[in-house]
Amino acid sequence: MKILLISPTWKKETKVKRMGRNRIFKVPPHNLLIVSALTPKDIEVEIIDENIEEIDFDKKANLVGITTMTASCPRAYEIADTFRERGIPVIFGGIHATVLPEETAQHADAVVIGEAEGLWEKLIEDFKKGGKQALDKFYKSSQRPDPVKIPIPRRELIKDKGYLLSRFLQLTRGCPFDCSFCSVSKFFGKKYRFRPIKKVIEEIRGMIGKPLKTRFLGFLDDNIVGNINYARELFKALIPYKLLWIGQSSINIAQHGDVLQLAAASGCKGLFIGFESISEASLLEANKSQNKIKFYERAIKKIHQFGISIEGAFIFGFDHDDKSIFKKTVQFIERVKLDAVQFSILIPLPGTRLYEKLEKEDRIIDRNWSNYDLAHVVFQPKLMTPQELKQGFDWAYQRIYRLSSIFKRLSGLYRGRRWKYLLPGLTLNLGYRRTFKGKEKR
Repeated sequence: MKILLISPTWKKETKVKRMGRNRIFKVPPHNLLIVSALTPKDIEVEIIDENIEEIDFDKKANLVGITTMTASCPRAYEIADTFRERGIPVIFGGIHATVLPEETAQHADAVVIGEAEGLWEKLIEDFKKGGKQALDKFYKSSQRPDPVKIPIPRRELIKDKGYLLSRFLQLTRGCPFDCSFCSVSKFFGKKYRFRPIKKVIEEIRGMIGKPLKTRFLGFLDDNIVGNINYARELFKALIPYKLLWIGQSSINIAQHGDVLQLAAASGCKGLFIGFESISEASLLEANKSQNKIKFYERAIKKIHQFGISIEGAFIFGFDHDDKSIFKKTVQFIERVKLDAVQFSILIPLPGTRLYEKLEKEDRIIDRNWSNYDLAHVVFQPKLMTPQELKQGFDWAYQRIYRLSSIFKRLSGLYRGRRWKYLLPGLTLNLGYRRTFKGKEKR
């Protein structure tokens, strides 16, 4: 028996473009590595990541599993329909399938709602017994999986696929915060669940070796310091292994000097931090009151001083944003010397409170899920037109990745003696520059 597990590209018409993107932006579909590990050993599993490889629809398989987010679901549905026309059953999972299972079921023989642990095993058991006729329409559990039971991902399945960084781990699930635009708590719940640190260390020990390249790791958690006590113990446990790691964190890590020190000692070289906005009103609107703008600049300097670089994320399009937000945000970023930047247009993803609000206000103007990719305007903003929001977003990206801006921001590498990371920092910025042209349109 053979199963194909597929991660679709965001949309068909951009497939070639995305496959040509810089390798630095390509990361393995970790969720499919977990699903592979949940699959019985007597079943052959192959993972296909359409962001880096073509799908061979003539491949022989007994079952196809597809994971999808909202922006990739139109392409995912095309893939599913093609395989089903060939008589191969298709299973769907992922965030979009979880929040809109009835829609997804139109293209599937079964839909896994929520996390896979416990459900995937049952589905495979049913399929073995009676084929697709034995499958339930939906597989859903009333309980969240115990993190102790999260298996070690089958990373060997993507070993030769050319990812620049392939060693990723997930330590926690869930988030107690309830940001209006975020679907994480909808999928994983509003309570942190932690993998035992002993289990994490066992996994790391099985991944690393003497070569330096084996000690580059990435942590996928939305906030690696979501629980400060857990973070302290984790970072202490990581120190002996001489790792070089990157992860995601809230800006609040800077409020805990001892945690920052331990993070640096454990090998933290970069953090992705969601600043979201430089507008207090917009942060309150997003229910992200834990972010304090008056603390931003001081926090960035402190993190830099510990030798940790920062990629900052900002969202445009909140109801309190007018056309001045783009220039103000770029000026802030250049002043505080963020090492890299990611901009997004506010997107009302299904299942979020933002979606419910804009739906109620009849402000959603685009129902094409392909455009829910953080780079299109799919709703009516309050203080500008959709065109002005899109133009401002494009301008900000082009401005922040001009060569003059890149070198201005990277001059901050002298903080915390980070100058030795100039080449990786420049590589990341030039990767973004190639993607977004790096030329300011006037």
